[in-house]
Amino acid sequence: MITQPGDAVEWTLPRHPRSASRARIRLLRQAFEWEIDVESAETALLLLSELVTNACHHARGPRDRLIGVRLLLPTPTLLRVEVSDASPTLPVPRHAAPEDESGRGLELVAALATSWGAELRGERYIGKSVWFELALPSPAGPASGDLVASR
Repeated sequence: MITQPGDAVEWTLPRHPRSASRARIRLLRQAFEWEIDVESAETALLLLSELVTNACHHARGPRDRLIGVRLLLPTPTLLRVEVSDASPTLPVPRHAAPEDESGRGLELVAALATSWGAELRGERYIGKSVWFELALPSPAGPASGDLVASR
């Protein structure tokens, strides 16, 4: 399938520990459909998992509130992934000590994404969105034949 600038998909997930794995499966399927290269897809899977996990564990709000995920291709060479939750508290990256067992999620996002950020969702929606963008290889570039091979 040839992707077009502006292609987007979105879905909602419950605030549950299994939601990160469900989000990864859906992103993997979409990466295959959009013919995103394996390396970019793997990075997006890792970063999406971190953001969904953060939304499940740290978002303050009613337990029945859903997590929103949106994938967008603003251009053929840029993937944007957004994760929204009902909490208005913006995330703050922390520097985990070597012995810490958690706390590295946003550091990974900052290190691996082309750009990332967080913003309140505005008047019509409650909560915030945390997003990252990944630069994708040009479709005509050398990695164009290296596509996600399975669903």
